[in-house]
Amino acid sequence: MADVSGTELSEEKENEIELKKRQKRPWEEFRRSGKIGITPELPETLGFFDISAVKREQQEVSADPSLTRFICTELTRGYFLEHNEAKYTERRERVYTCMRIPKELEKLMIFGFFLCADAFLYIFTLLPLRVLLALLRLLTLPCCGFSGSRLLQPAQVCDMLKGLILVLCFSMMHYVDYSMMYHLIRGQSVIKLYIIYNMLEVADRLFSSFGQDILDALYWTATEPKERKRDSIGVIPHFFMAVFYVFLHSILIMVQASTLNVAFNSHNKSLLTIMMSNNFVEIKGSVFKKFEKNNLFQMSNSDIKERFTSYVLLLIVCLRNMEQFSWNPDHLWMLFPDVFMVVMSEVAVDIIKHAFITKFNDITADVYSEYRASLAFDLVSSRQKNAYTDYSDSVARRMGFIPLPLAVLLIRVVMSSVKVQGALSYTCVFLFYLGMVTLKVLNSIVLLGKSCVYVKRANMEDKLFERPPTAPSFSAKSPSKSDPRRCTKSSGESIVDQIPATPCSPPTSSSPSVTTQPAPRSDLFLPPPTDASPATADSCPSTSEPQSDTDPPTASPLQEEEADEASDMNHKAPNKDLLEIDRFTICGNRID
Repeated sequence: MADVSGTELSEEKENEIELKKRQKRPWEEFRRSGKIGITPELPETLGFFDISAVKREQQEVSADPSLTRFICTELTRGYFLEHNEAKYTERRERVYTCMRIPKELEKLMIFGFFLCADAFLYIFTLLPLRVLLALLRLLTLPCCGFSGSRLLQPAQVCDMLKGLILVLCFSMMHYVDYSMMYHLIRGQSVIKLYIIYNMLEVADRLFSSFGQDILDALYWTATEPKERKRDSIGVIPHFFMAVFYVFLHSILIMVQASTLNVAFNSHNKSLLTIMMSNNFVEIKGSVFKKFEKNNLFQMSNSDIKERFTSYVLLLIVCLRNMEQFSWNPDHLWMLFPDVFMVVMSEVAVDIIKHAFITKFNDITADVYSEYRASLAFDLVSSRQKNAYTDYSDSVARRMGFIPLPLAVLLIRVVMSSVKVQGALSYTCVFLFYLGMVTLKVLNSIVLLGKSCVYVKRANMEDKLFERPPTAPSFSAKSPSKSDPRRCTKSSGESIVDQIPATPCSPPTSSSPSVTTQPAPRSDLFLPPPTDASPATADSCPSTSEPQSDTDPPTASPLQEEEADEASDMNHKAPNKDLLEIDRFTICGNRID
C-alpha cells in the first residue's frame, strides 16, 4: 500500500511540472495537440517562435465555422500567378504560336502552290520543246555520226517517254464520254455520292503513292547502263504499265471532277455542303494524334498537293459549266460564291488543323520556315550541274503530286470545251501558248530567286554541292560481282572505299560524247581516278571520293564485314533530315 501511494504522489508531481511547462510554452501544446489534425507553420523570427501569432491561430481554429466567415474568406482570399511563372509563360507562348500559324502556314502554302504550278506548266510549255529537240537529235543522228554508246541523253530519253505517255493517254481518253459519266453520277443518291467521293479521295492518294514509283522504274530501266542490247526489252512492260497507270489515274480524277460538278449543279446544294463538311472530318482524324516535326512536314506537303489539285478540279468544273451555258459571263458570277466557299473551307480546315497540331505537340511556328527552305533546296539543287533528277519529278516525290494524269484530263476537257476553227483561232491558240511559256519562265525566275534567299537564310549552301545519297546495293554481300566498294585497278591491287553508301562513278573518257551525264563542279569535287585500260574500268568502276592519308589502302576481312554491317544498318535506320523525306505515305500523315 505504501508503494502504491508513493507512485501516485510522484505521478501527481510530474503532472504539475508538465502543466507549468505548458503554461510557459503554449506552442508545444499546440504542436502536440491531438484534437487539431494539422500543424500550421509557425512564424519564426531570429530562431524564436512568435507566440502572439500562435494565439491568434488558436483563436481562429477554436472559433465555430460560419457561413459569413466562409463568404468573407472566398471574397478576400488572393493568389499570385508569379509563383508559377514558367507555366503561364508557356501558355502565353502557345497562344502566340497559334496566332502566328495562319501567316506562316499560308507562306508555305503559297510557295508550295507555285512550285506545283511550275511543275504543272512544265508539261504544257517546255516538255513539248524538249521532245522536239530529242526528235531532232534522232533525225540528225545519221548525218552527225555515232559519237557515243547512247543515241540520246538520259534526260532526253525521259522526255521522250513522258511525251509518248501523254499522247497515248490523251488518245485513249477520247473514248471516255464525259457527258455520260456526268449523267450517270447525277442519277445517284446524295449519300451514295458522298461515299463515292470519299473513296475517290483515298484512291487518289493510293495512286499518287504508287504511280511515281512506276514512273521512276520506267525512267531508270530506260536509262540505266546495259551490257547487252536485249536488256532494253525490259523497258516495254514498264512503259505499258506506266501508260495504264496514267490512264486509270486520269479517269479517277475525271470521276472526281464529275462528282464535284454534280454538287455545284444540284438545286439544294446539299451534296456540296456534305463534301465541304468532309474537310472538317479531317481535323478529327489528325489533330488528336502525336506528330513529330517530320510527320508535320509530310502533312504540309500533302495539304499543298490537295489544295492545288482542288483548284485544278474547280477550273475543270467552271470550264464544263461555261461550255453548257455558251460561255455566258453571267453564269460565271453565279458559280463564284460556291467556288469561294469551297476554297475558304480548304483554307480554314488547314489553318485549324495545323494550329492545334502545333499546340498539342509543342511545335513552334518557325518550323514552317524550315519546311519552306527544304522545298527551296529541291528547286535550287535541280539547277546544279550534279543534279540527278528533273524538278517536276522532285516535286512529285516530295509532295506526291504527279502532273501527268492531271495534265491529260485538262487537255481532254479543254479540247472538248473549246472549238478551234479557222486561222484566227489557231493564232489565238499560239498566242495563248506563248503566254503560258512566258508565265512559266517568269514563275521559274521568281521561284529560283526566292529559293536562293530561303536556302541562304537556312545556311544550306554547303549541301547543294554534295553528292546525292544512294542506298547500298542488295547484292553487296558477294565481293566478286557487284560490291561497289571493292574495285581493282589494271595492276590487280584492290581498293576498298571508305564510304559504303557512295556509289561508284563511271570512269572518265578522253573522247567527247554528247551522252555524258552532267558533271559536278571541279572546284568542289575531286576528279575520279582514271584507269589505264577501259576494259578493267568498265568491269569495276572507281569511286569519286579519294582516300585520306591516314586510312590504310587495304582492309582486313573483319573490317570489311564490319563495314558491310554498318552500311546495312545505315540503310535500315530512318533518316530524320527533312531533305531525305520522300513522298511520305499514302495519306501524307503517317505516325511513326
